[in-house]
Amino acid sequence: MTDYAEEQRNELEAIESIYEDSYTVLSENPACFTITVTSDAGENDETVEVTLKFTYVEKYPDEAPLWEIHEQENLEDSDAKEVLQLLQQQAEENLGMVMIFTLVTAVQEKLNEIVDQIKSRQEEEKRRIEREAEEAEKKAFQGTVVTIENFLSWKANFERDMNELKKKKLKEEEQSGKIKLTGKQLFETDHNLDTSDIQFLEEAGNNVEVDESLFQDIDDLDLDEDDPDFDPLALGSDED
Repeated sequence: MTDYAEEQRNELEAIESIYEDSYTVLSENPACFTITVTSDAGENDETVEVTLKFTYVEKYPDEAPLWEIHEQENLEDSDAKEVLQLLQQQAEENLGMVMIFTLVTAVQEKLNEIVDQIKSRQEEEKRRIEREAEEAEKKAFQGTVVTIENFLSWKANFERDMNELKKKKLKEEEQSGKIKLTGKQLFETDHNLDTSDIQFLEEAGNNVEVDESLFQDIDDLDLDEDDPDFDPLALGSDED
């Protein structure tokens, strides 16, 4: 007949010796205690830690002890769930033998795996941020891809802006008296002049006076327009 009490006492003595710094007795009948399990150091010396609470049942080790996570640090809820599932699996595989050391060892290895996973996630996140930064820098350096459509659109806008700027500059200089605009420049800068002369003539009508004396002697001139040497400007010089 199995002496459960004796096996439990022997295991408690061994556990207290092995986990001296992390073992705490909560009660003696039934035997209830905690063991704190800490992972190896991870990235930036971070660790994952759980405090497991065990309670012996009357027929332990033929029946599994009770367990729970008493405290935890840096352990995600999903990881804590995996730890509890691991304890269940290990307890079923070790029924009939004292198993606290086996359970704690399995949890220790699991925490180390979790730390490695955390490190991998951190490295992947770091690489993701670096990739995004490189892509943003590359995109900023390349600028907008030039196509025929957006080039023609840019060219039209550029020419319009330059024309507006040129007109504005000419107008400002003309108003300041720095330059005197040519007729062409006047028409380019002020389209109202397109119709001003026509409007003037329409308004003047028959009121325009012509000095007929200027044309009285024109018929007396012997002008041979077919002469290749004909120069109207030379007529005035001859009379002088």
